[in-house]
Amino acid sequence: MDLYLIGYLVCVWLSSSRVLGGYPIWWSLALGQQYSSLGSQPILCGSIPGLVPKQLRFCRNYIEIMPSVAEGVKLGIQECQHQFRGRRWNCTTIKDNLAIFGPVLDKATRESAFVHAIASAGVAFAVTRSCAEGTSTMCGCDSHHKGPPGEGWKWGGCSEDAEFGVLVSREFADARENRPDARSAMNRHNNEAGRTTILDHMHLRCKCHGLSGSCEVKTCWWAQPDFRMLGDYLKDKYDSASEMVVEKHRESRGWVETLRVKYAFYKHPTERDLVYYEGSPNFCEPNPETGSFGTRDRVCNVSSHGIEGCDLLCCGRGHNTRTEKRKEKCHCIFHWCCYVSCQECVRVYDVHTCK
Repeated sequence: MDLYLIGYLVCVWLSSSRVLGGYPIWWSLALGQQYSSLGSQPILCGSIPGLVPKQLRFCRNYIEIMPSVAEGVKLGIQECQHQFRGRRWNCTTIKDNLAIFGPVLDKATRESAFVHAIASAGVAFAVTRSCAEGTSTMCGCDSHHKGPPGEGWKWGGCSEDAEFGVLVSREFADARENRPDARSAMNRHNNEAGRTTILDHMHLRCKCHGLSGSCEVKTCWWAQPDFRMLGDYLKDKYDSASEMVVEKHRESRGWVETLRVKYAFYKHPTERDLVYYEGSPNFCEPNPETGSFGTRDRVCNVSSHGIEGCDLLCCGRGHNTRTEKRKEKCHCIFHWCCYVSCQECVRVYDVHTCK
């Protein structure tokens, strides 16, 4: 590791250490292997950094679903990195740092809005899936929203109880967002937008039964959408996020900050839209104050005119090109019956990276 990178990481650590007070550092659950045993070791609840008292009580009272909470945050981070893989900010996490995204989420930007939404959705999704799989004794299949069957099918299988998963996410993820300031209001809104996405996209999933797949009988159940679809949907919401302004007014409990849409002639955001009130840095150059790692040495697409293309991703600095040899399977033949044999070929590819 060169001295430049070491210096940058030190600056990021110092900068992030100043903002941990309002940072959801419980997200570090996603990166800690020790938390996979939470279900059998309640004592570990006290070792999770950043829990407010309400979250700590929740962890101790409902310890068996905490591994699913950790899995949900991990799922959200992975989806964030997939959705932003070709953008200047690519949802980079910092190893061995409680503020796992660094200072980049300290600002009330579009990026913060997306991460809160996808993490909250991930928790709801993972808890719901865990309940349907029978890994928890405190939850199970949904029996409240079945109604009469449709023509040609009947209820069967295990309908996923997304409302329970959403409830867990709301109780746990929103527990620290009870301050009367604008950032808490923004986080609560975006958390709920992420969770609402799951409820809006619940659908019937069916399976056919009968000889040779004749589908003489079809059983159906309520199922969550694929999480990739949720990520795609929330990424669209990121692109169309509503910019807000902060207003202060006095209530009986003191000064309270609320959010109002910045441009009155634009469509007002609904509960399903993402909101933010601070602009994003351009993420072109490393900046420990903003958490930007820059785009130097990032792989870019030389044939694309989009944000992942070398012109935009490299911020006009140009790009380098190198050749790379890769071993791949080729000339595959199917043999009756039943296996496939392949040869191994070496192919040469051009790899383009930002200067």
